Amino acid sequence: MTFAGKFVAVTGAAGGIGQALCRHFGREGAKIGAVDRSAAVRDFVAAVAKEGIAAEAEVADVGDPEGVARAFAGLTARFGAVDILVNNAGFSNHPTLAQTNPAGWRDALNGNLNGAYNCAYTVLPGMRERGGGVIINIGSVNGLAALGDPAYSAAKAGMISLTRSLALEYGRYGVRVNIVLPGTVRTPIWTERTKKDPKVLATLERWYPLRRIVEPEDVARAVGFLASENAAAITGAALPVDCGLTAGNIVMARELTLEDL
Repeated sequence: MTFAGKFVAVTGAAGGIGQALCRHFGREGAKIGAVDRSAAVRDFVAAVAKEGIAAEAEVADVGDPEGVARAFAGLTARFGAVDILVNNAGFSNHPTLAQTNPAGWRDALNGNLNGAYNCAYTVLPGMRERGGGVIINIGSVNGLAALGDPAYSAAKAGMISLTRSLALEYGRYGVRVNIVLPGTVRTPIWTERTKKDPKVLATLERWYPLRRIVEPEDVARAVGFLASENAAAITGAALPVDCGLTAGNIVMARELTLEDL
């Protein structure tokens, strides 16, 4: 599986999953457009350049349509039209509804759902004109069930619907659109959490049939498959990458069967 010569744009590129995505595609020969609202994305691009990966950085908030347009204009001026867009940017910061005010709700939906739309809106005309392209959204298992942060979860559920709508409308132009739904991923956020509670991941792992949580590379490999010609007949799909979390309630199953499943 190679992406030699392809231009892959990754949003949220400075984060744990974003960095894994950029490296995965870059090592397969793709040119990487790394977009993030944090200026740290420039340092990341400088680092991967030393690894032999062709990458350019743009600082932009995906929730700002004008900022997105400027960022992608800069990237396409250097690399040409986007072949593959990975809408990875997102955040979760309102654990409960009681902790979510209207401004916070709007911010969560804008940064997660609207951001994915803004980026897709920007690249779709070029994909349609060329008769092909791939968009992969990074959602969450939160889009399938109530697992905390209702604003984030609503946005991720919306991304599933957006994915299917784009797949239906743009399939005739050769554009494929899919969404990956990770469970808990071992990113730097969890490193900080473990400093406060060293047992937090062990507690979470009890809910996962594979008895581990997802690594960023697990997500990157799934995205790489969906972006490749091996997935040429797959569009409109929502693929959990969750170590079995959504297969069922294993903690309840243990209680019901009195077995150490």
